Amino acid sequence: MSAATRSLLLSVFLLMPAAASAQDAPKDQTPAPQETPFVADGNSQQNREARLDRLFDSLSGAKDADEAKRFENTIEVLWAQSGSDTADLFAARAVDMLTEAQDQDGALRMLNAALEAKPDYAEGWNKRATLFFMKGDYAHAMRDIRETLRYEPRHYGAWAGLGRILDQTGDSKKALDAYRRAIAINPYMDGLKDEVSRLTTKVRGEEL
Repeated sequence: MSAATRSLLLSVFLLMPAAASAQDAPKDQTPAPQETPFVADGNSQQNREARLDRLFDSLSGAKDADEAKRFENTIEVLWAQSGSDTADLFAARAVDMLTEAQDQDGALRMLNAALEAKPDYAEGWNKRATLFFMKGDYAHAMRDIRETLRYEPRHYGAWAGLGRILDQTGDSKKALDAYRRAIAINPYMDGLKDEVSRLTTKVRGEEL
């Protein structure tokens, strides 16, 4: 695994509520999520989804990478909040285990517990998919990516992760499609335009 790939995977894994602050939130949006924590009741769930809808609309129309990053930060803060304090605690412990102790097995146990506590926690599935990818277990990573996209079809990180697995396993055409889906949601994802350009050329050559 290249250093660039590992860095990208760690950045996905480290997505936690503290990743963005109130000053990172776009000015036309409501206060940063850590100031108004998500709780699992019907009204809060509706408000959360409505806010995500607005943020994704803003993200897709961002004028530049800096503006996109502000919307991205706020989206990821919302994703990291599962609606279950128990699941959030286990996910936070998983991050600590991976970053402080380099303990992949311990992090995996914590993510398993988080998903038992909150089975529809899309970001929990995404973190576990990322961890499986880091361990070289592509089959389980693909399974967890499917679960991530089941609960959050707009998860551009999961689409990018899917593209990376497909690319590394030799399915260039499907990898290209996955990368394009990620970019359609988040046009300024780091490095993906270069990957799309590379795979577009490769797929055209294969089809000749």
